[in-house]
Amino acid sequence: MAIFIEHPCESVARSPGRGQPAVAAGTWVLIATVLGSAMPMIDGTAVNVVLPILQRDMHADAATVQWIVEGYALFLSALILIGGALGDVFGRRRLFVLGSVLFALASGACAISVNAAELIVARCVQGVGAALLVPESLALISAQFVPQERAKAIGTWSAFSAISAAIGPVLGGYIAQHFSWRWVFLINVPISAFIIYLSLRHISESHDQTVSRSVDIVGAILASLGLGGIVYALIASQGHSVQALPLGIGIASLIVLAVFIYYESRAANPMMPLTFFRSATFSGANAYTLLLYAGLGGGLFFIPFDLINVQHYTPTAAGAAMLPMIVLLFALSRYSGSLSAKIGARPLIVGGALVAALGFLLFGLAGQGRSYWISFFPASVVLGLGAAMFVAPLTATVMNSIESAHAGSASGINNAISRTAALLAVAALGVVLTMVFFSNYDRNIAQATISPPTRASLVRDRDRLATGYLPAAIRGSERQEVGRIVESAFAQGFFYTMIISAILACAAAGIAVVSLKPAPRTST
Repeated sequence: MAIFIEHPCESVARSPGRGQPAVAAGTWVLIATVLGSAMPMIDGTAVNVVLPILQRDMHADAATVQWIVEGYALFLSALILIGGALGDVFGRRRLFVLGSVLFALASGACAISVNAAELIVARCVQGVGAALLVPESLALISAQFVPQERAKAIGTWSAFSAISAAIGPVLGGYIAQHFSWRWVFLINVPISAFIIYLSLRHISESHDQTVSRSVDIVGAILASLGLGGIVYALIASQGHSVQALPLGIGIASLIVLAVFIYYESRAANPMMPLTFFRSATFSGANAYTLLLYAGLGGGLFFIPFDLINVQHYTPTAAGAAMLPMIVLLFALSRYSGSLSAKIGARPLIVGGALVAALGFLLFGLAGQGRSYWISFFPASVVLGLGAAMFVAPLTATVMNSIESAHAGSASGINNAISRTAALLAVAALGVVLTMVFFSNYDRNIAQATISPPTRASLVRDRDRLATGYLPAAIRGSERQEVGRIVESAFAQGFFYTMIISAILACAAAGIAVVSLKPAPRTST
């Protein structure tokens, strides 16, 4: 569901000739860039599925589990724009290789982590590597292929990116179930080595000679601090009453983000040019993206926990549960793009958000212990139909809302906003889920007939319970009773996260109605 990044106004320093690689070399360029964008996508989707297994292995609490995802997402979201700019200035191949090296080293560190703190740090470094890999992969295609061949190459890149989204959850679940979650990270090392080899051997260096040599480092730092502080404040508040430190950090982070906006409005080469937002269509499309992708990123984060810890799916089955959504998105997106050219983008963007809201509602109503085919399957299908309706028209709307010379930058901003929305929503919806969870859990556990040692174990492991985790020390009939309480409380919290995701999708549809103008119809 990512909106792919493109970089405009490229004046490329290529090897002698017309700049188009030979057929064989072009094939290797495409393989390297496809792998470079697919690896972070597969890693990100695979890790989400193995989180419940990882949590049990590392005895992590709910907040720590979220940071394993949020640390990666934070640096990817905050640095993806500057990652593209660095490549334009210092060389796209150089930054692509650097990103591969960072991603490989960080993946190896993830695989050998002995505690959650080490894993979180390694995941943060992975996010930095991904922030270089993702934008540079498409920029290299644009640089290495002449216009006549570029569209076909980008189409191939996009198709394999969609396939990567489908492979990731199933692969992650299978590896975690049959081997170890550590192998989910370790397989990135040989893939990265192959990418580096292909890049150094088959890809020529390229720059954008039209851009300034200065890069918005200050903007990147401000964005990272502001977003990171808000995420910390939200996660630290989960399951607790209002505390002075998280509240203070949250307020300070909002101030930092305000400073970021002020700085970007005056910077000579801002990573996020605010002048783009003078376009009502661009502003509306990005507000739509912020709300809808908050629902998508935040809501979908909790599905593997429900499937594995509450519905008792195997990791492989949990990874495969969302395949209908990804397959429909892959199969139907090109048709929605053609349809939007005929009837305009607004009906599909509005309708897609409303259909997605229905999909979230169906997830919330999935309940406990019901067959996949009458619970999660229809929800996945409906959400996939909604996504297939809005992804392509939204991309086209963003690209067309700004002058063509800046279309790549506009697309990059929209991509960063979608990632930021998911980053913030995982933390914010975590607050909602833990509030509902502990409200139900505390009420029911107080009435449960359990021994003092079991009750003490539950008090000690309280912060781990909110994601469906059950202490291994609890045995026999008490484990069954406590398990039912934990699962019921999580299911209630999961229901409310899905309802909020549906509300966010409906709000996005409302923004699209107001901000996007109906496009004139074209004759068939």
